[in-house]
Amino acid sequence: MLTLGTIVMGAADVRRAAEFWSGALGYVPRDGEVDDSWTVLVPADGGGPGLALGRSLTPVQDRPRVHLDLYAADAAEQAAEVARLVGLGARHVDWDSYPEDPDFVVLADPEGNRFCVIDTTHG
Repeated sequence: MLTLGTIVMGAADVRRAAEFWSGALGYVPRDGEVDDSWTVLVPADGGGPGLALGRSLTPVQDRPRVHLDLYAADAAEQAAEVARLVGLGARHVDWDSYPEDPDFVVLADPEGNRFCVIDTTHG
């Protein structure tokens, strides 16, 4: 049986992306350092999938087919995490497809890659 090992995202500035995602997720470079063209971040505690960041010159998709969903325990944690991530360099995305009562907030990392912060207790 297969398991999910690594999620791969493109970045124009791998070091900047690694700094953001390390701070956002508490991940560390797998090989101890970040390379300008490729790096893999892993959970500091060793559990869970890695996040690989590879140098890419292609533009970021406004509506990516694949994105990360980050889970928050409840609405208060969701709000706190959104504020923390914005403080790390994320930005709110003006998302025109929000449902009437969304359980998610769409953000973009400093590279423009979209991701969601989910309130797992919502509805």
